[in-house]
Amino acid sequence: METRKVQRLGPSTLAMTLPAEWTKEHYVEKGDEVSIRMGGKGTLTVLPESASTGESEAVIHADNLDAGSVERAIVAQYVLGRRVIHVQMEADALESEHINAVYQAETQLMGLGVIEETPERIAIRCSADPEDFTLDNLLERLENTGSTMRGEAVKALAHGNRDLAERALNRERQANKIFVLLLRLIFTAYQNPNLCRAVGLDSSFPLIGYRSVAKNLELTADNAEDIAEIVASADEMPDVESSTIRRIREFTDQIDELTAMAVRSVVERDYDLTIRCRHLFGEISDREQEILNDLEELPNEDLLQIREVLVSLQHTAEYAMRNAEIAANLALNEESEHVDIT
Repeated sequence: METRKVQRLGPSTLAMTLPAEWTKEHYVEKGDEVSIRMGGKGTLTVLPESASTGESEAVIHADNLDAGSVERAIVAQYVLGRRVIHVQMEADALESEHINAVYQAETQLMGLGVIEETPERIAIRCSADPEDFTLDNLLERLENTGSTMRGEAVKALAHGNRDLAERALNRERQANKIFVLLLRLIFTAYQNPNLCRAVGLDSSFPLIGYRSVAKNLELTADNAEDIAEIVASADEMPDVESSTIRRIREFTDQIDELTAMAVRSVVERDYDLTIRCRHLFGEISDREQEILNDLEELPNEDLLQIREVLVSLQHTAEYAMRNAEIAANLALNEESEHVDIT
């Protein structure tokens, strides 16, 4: 950490110099304007004017990249907050696989669209503005999407309904779109703290926690996808007693309550909610094994399928508790009836 001496320039004016290396890197010269933001815990952030434009562009050179690498590079530039992304070849025309990769990426990412196309270059632009969303709302949407998928998948198992399982599988694309958009907003707000308020935060402090919460919610959607895939790909539905199916659905309802409560504790910074999450998790932490122990005699394949369903549900509960732990850290960083901070 570098220290600077504060100097007095007038009766009521204090000043300090900016590091030469920083001014050179951000092209800040005498007479230029910079943005100053006062944050919590006594922090003061200085931003160059360029940080507020939000119009950064990136060029992906596809000459030595296969289609998968081009698609991954587009997703990365989207997450990093680029407004316009160019995909180009230096001399030859873009190959068909590169063009297909661009359009494949477009279908995966919210607000992305092709704005210009020539034989050698394609330009895509992201129209998603940080001020159009809040991180809290997107977390709730992602949790709700995962919960819907989970409910449909377990219902598909209960009724042997492959169409319902396919419906759950089709929602995975929407869950992934929300997750990647969350990453974009988190990275953008991290790079430009001025945007924190635009995405619903008072400071950049919670961003690392939100990144982890978003990933946990994406993993719970993957768990729901796994359950739906078991039903959709099964040659025959497992022949399980109705009492076991009822217990699995009750287990699912409790997990739905836990995942929703954990996200609400993050959004509301409510330590009491995290305590309730911990108590609920304690009640259901052994439910997977209890149901397995009480299973009637089943063929090995049926037993394996039911076990995979229960493992996916148990993992979902564990991810919810990780979110509750993050919420506890965020809540305890603020003064409340439980904590005084000096």
